[in-house]
Amino acid sequence: MNAVVLEVSNGPAGGLSSRIKMIKVRSRGFRNKERFANAIYLHLGGLNLYPEGVVGRYRLSRLGEEPEDFTG
Repeated sequence: MNAVVLEVSNGPAGGLSSRIKMIKVRSRGFRNKERFANAIYLHLGGLNLYPEGVVGRYRLSRLGEEPEDFTG
């Protein structure tokens, strides 16, 4: 009832949890919690790690996907 009245959803939290689980599975484990946290920040932190000029040619993609050509 609250979801309808307040128009809220746990979808974003579930999506974030799913992406974190994917990081954990693809890495096949971490030595400690700090390295796991660093991997989460790296993949989900929204950092632009591409050199100048590269971002304009490619559309940034989700975790594990290849970037698509954005020229046309």
